[in-house]
Amino acid sequence: MFLLSPARLDGERARLLFRPVTMFPVAAALRSPEGASIGEVFSFLSGLYFRGKLAYADAFARPPKGFEAGAFVITTNRGLVPASTRVTLDDLARLAEGSIDRSSQDFHGPLRRDADVLAGALGPGGAPVLLGSIATAKYVDVLLSVFDGRLLFPAEFVGRGDMSRGGLMLRCVDERAELTYVPVRGAVRRGMRPPKLPPRRSSSG
Repeated sequence: MFLLSPARLDGERARLLFRPVTMFPVAAALRSPEGASIGEVFSFLSGLYFRGKLAYADAFARPPKGFEAGAFVITTNRGLVPASTRVTLDDLARLAEGSIDRSSQDFHGPLRRDADVLAGALGPGGAPVLLGSIATAKYVDVLLSVFDGRLLFPAEFVGRGDMSRGGLMLRCVDERAELTYVPVRGAVRRGMRPPKLPPRRSSSG
């Protein structure tokens, strides 16, 4: 089970959705009654990083019985939502009103609630994997308060920037090779930058 850190809702790409100069497909979908999946929206907002997280989670998630979703997105005020959850422009605007701040009850209340539900479903041996930065305490502290030593993250993330992490995860999907998961509790949260990834080979060769 994967927990995906959120995309920013206050940047330039977010403005392209709220006040589009060109109606991107995802902007048009947000304005339809059906909306767009939050995974699709956050992939647009965050680019390579979130696209890598989503593709990686789709490829390697092994959810427990009773769970259709294997990837949950951390949100500002709705807790954990499946990446397939459809949102409209109004939904996105309400998410943009919140902030990822451990002192905010609107943020950590729903997150703790949903993490508790997920912890119960996973059982004592279940270990969720956080696909996101552990360098700050914004959401890590809340998740650790529920999962403690069971909360894992990819060891290969340490020292990498967002773009490098996104590229690494897409490479793993191509090669059908999972990363190495280690406990967040007690982990080195910042480290030396690893060597730059070589270019990905094209699907044709």
